[in-house]
Amino acid sequence: MKQLIQSFKTGELGLFDVPAPVCEKNGALVQTTVSLVSAGTEKMLVDFAKKSMLAKAKDRPDLVKQVIDKMKKEGVRNTLEKVFTKLDTPIPLGYSIAGKVIQVGENLSGINIGDRVACGGAGYANHAEINYIPKNLMVKIPDEVDDIDASFVTVGAIALQGVRQTAPLLGEKVAVIGLGLIGQLTVQLLKANGCKVIGSDIDPDKMKLAKKLGCDEVCTANELISKSNEFTGGHGVDAVIITASTSSNQPIIDAADISRMRGRVVLVGMVGMDVPRNTYYKKELEIKLSMAYGPGRYDPEYEEKGVDYPYDLVRFTEQRNFESFLGLIQEGKVTPKELITHSYDFDDAMMAYDLLEGRIQEKYLGIVLNYKREIDLQDEKIVQRTDKKILNDKVNIGLIGAGNFTKSVILPNIQKVQDMELVGLCTATGVSAQGTGKKYDFKYITTDSEEIYKNSELNSIFVTTRHDSHAKNVIKAINSKKHVFVEKPLCIYEEELESIKESYAGETIIQVGFNRRFSPMIEKMKSNITGEISVNYRVNAGIIPKDVWIQDRTIGGGRIIGEVCHFIDTCSYLINSEVKSVFATSINKEDQSIPDEDNVNIVLKYENGSTATISYYAYGDTSMPKEYIEVFSSGISMQMNDFRELLIYKNGKLAKEKSSNQDKGFVGEFKAFKDAVKNGNEAISFESICNTTKTTFKILESLRSNSLVEV
Repeated sequence: MKQLIQSFKTGELGLFDVPAPVCEKNGALVQTTVSLVSAGTEKMLVDFAKKSMLAKAKDRPDLVKQVIDKMKKEGVRNTLEKVFTKLDTPIPLGYSIAGKVIQVGENLSGINIGDRVACGGAGYANHAEINYIPKNLMVKIPDEVDDIDASFVTVGAIALQGVRQTAPLLGEKVAVIGLGLIGQLTVQLLKANGCKVIGSDIDPDKMKLAKKLGCDEVCTANELISKSNEFTGGHGVDAVIITASTSSNQPIIDAADISRMRGRVVLVGMVGMDVPRNTYYKKELEIKLSMAYGPGRYDPEYEEKGVDYPYDLVRFTEQRNFESFLGLIQEGKVTPKELITHSYDFDDAMMAYDLLEGRIQEKYLGIVLNYKREIDLQDEKIVQRTDKKILNDKVNIGLIGAGNFTKSVILPNIQKVQDMELVGLCTATGVSAQGTGKKYDFKYITTDSEEIYKNSELNSIFVTTRHDSHAKNVIKAINSKKHVFVEKPLCIYEEELESIKESYAGETIIQVGFNRRFSPMIEKMKSNITGEISVNYRVNAGIIPKDVWIQDRTIGGGRIIGEVCHFIDTCSYLINSEVKSVFATSINKEDQSIPDEDNVNIVLKYENGSTATISYYAYGDTSMPKEYIEVFSSGISMQMNDFRELLIYKNGKLAKEKSSNQDKGFVGEFKAFKDAVKNGNEAISFESICNTTKTTFKILESLRSNSLVEV
């Protein structure tokens, strides 16, 4: 299938062949019939992507500071590699479509194959022939509404949410500053609500259109104060909705000047926000920001998982705003089609962006793209990129999952290892597959993991998906007789671990992404150890908000299973034994029965008599180095500071080793995997992997029971 994609780094924009997205359980696949080009938002994205690196940096000083801080911790080279990888991430364009349902997820009810639906959401309702849409971001289209009008659903919801934030009363006089696409719809919505409306813009054609669509009075920005006085008899407007898009602070100044005492000002568009306090103070004005399509926006529980808000507590969510907007079209109170100035076939979509960027010298407002190609979903799941020959004497990789960590760390480091060939790539979305597949020269890209498992060219599978899918993919790889590298953790439930053990017969290599044991500094520490030892491992982990997926027990497993496994493996490697028992304790907060898994002290006892303590803290200051290890062995003491400094105290002398860049062992672990595949010797024993994984489960058990637990 084809999708419109832009490179964030270079600004390159085009229609690309990508595999169709996966249909997740909480949504549906929708074949697009019409998509709306949001002239304001998309022009802003396109313009920003085309800026130079310096101009991008000037626009986002907050991100520049983050980069500088990361350089101090990880080194310049490592940081720049990650930054440029992030910039290489392609951007899907579009967020408002109409289409036909062609596949339904198992948890979706009320929507059937063949239904016409209107869909919204950046990253979901893209300019693409097929999109995956979560259930709360789509609504059925009434029979009386055609697909062209319905394709305005997202910008309609944005306008509607702005009106809802304004809470206009019947007969009130409201000003709309900015008569672009959202401004025009806002005027119509206010008129449908029984308000008197004055609209302002710098474009005479937009003023003329607003007047045609029911605006009671229109004027230029320079006339706004005088015309508003006339319009309100000198009282000032009851409310102002700012739908303009400009860096200028003038709209927010004008809004105060034309408002009555105790009026309301609502910001929908992106404008300067240096609020003139004196004017707002003296009139006691209320100022509000309107959040996009409505309640639910930016909430992954609502948008991704489909968890709705109670109807009686949140009357109008994103989805219910979509429904309301389509209902107003159905009643003839809003007429989106009258805002259309240009219509293109999807194959000619680049002409729409020539228009936005000024290469076509015509005025524009509403721009729609029409999709006419008949599509067979089964034919759209795989895209062959190259015909490169695959040699059997290499580690030929099929990669499943290409998130930020995979793109910024795993793939760049695989490329540094000889005899590892990137062949097949499977991701959940076509955008990710296309961008990553092109950059790393994969032979083919797909969104169907079966195309990876059944491919006889591949001898190895790399699994770098979210944690809840690790176990099933490892078992699939075992059953497919392929070697598997799975990013940590191996699994997130003890029953999954038992299933992996039952499936594994030792015929293939299983390696988990415990990279730290392959770090040169850890290996140096290991080479100096004799006999039983004690290890102190302190981790200044930093806060991960509770709504991030890794904190979700059912998806990420939580931080102990998802991250502390790293440090257990490192201790086990240094000690050269398996964990025998564990005791863990943490701070108890408001609810004394719930331990704080983000701030934990763990004591591990090993089979060979050695001990290790892992102190894992989230709430420290992030300027402190993240990882610090002390090792005490027979006549030797060692300190390793964040993989950049190693101190070895031996025979009354101190040896120092420093590095300008962190080396956490990523290249080393991939070399070890390659060697294991070629010679059949495990880089990390399966027994050790299972012991580390089981230990994470026992840490949680110890926290809950406040007791020593045998592993």
